[in-house]
Amino acid sequence: MPILVTEGENCMSIPVRLPKGAATLLTKGQQAAIEAFYSALGTHDMDLLDVALLPDWEDIPMSPGQAPGPNGLKPILLGLISALPDLAIEIREAIAAPNRVAIRAVATATHGGELFGIPATGRRVVFSLHEFHEFDGDRIRRTWHMEDLFGLFTQIGQWPPMHNGH
Repeated sequence: MPILVTEGENCMSIPVRLPKGAATLLTKGQQAAIEAFYSALGTHDMDLLDVALLPDWEDIPMSPGQAPGPNGLKPILLGLISALPDLAIEIREAIAAPNRVAIRAVATATHGGELFGIPATGRRVVFSLHEFHEFDGDRIRRTWHMEDLFGLFTQIGQWPPMHNGH
């Protein structure tokens, strides 16, 4: 069920929640870590990553030039927020096994800043996130992720410029 924004509220003030009854095989702490991880984007609070992720968290695949751990992810997410300032995440499904969870989420935003070298278009975009998280205790140890960048750039109407033929 989508979260509704009331008058005087904006999407940056609403934390992301797991769907009701989802991921029941996770501990309460693991559920809180997932919600903190996705809320970092929705609330623009990068400190939530330190709550959700272990210091040696692995991001698979890493972005070019990304440093390891939560501190390596923070500048990437801040760049994404700069390009998509009203970015909102909705977790649509969470399928759990002990110490693991698969997340199917949808991101909605307006392309309001430069994204991978593409100037702002003002276009509204909706794209999917598919991520698999592994826990160590109540914090995320490792994340494998796949974002629908093809769909995102198709909606923007442009592709990032190629550098040196790759």
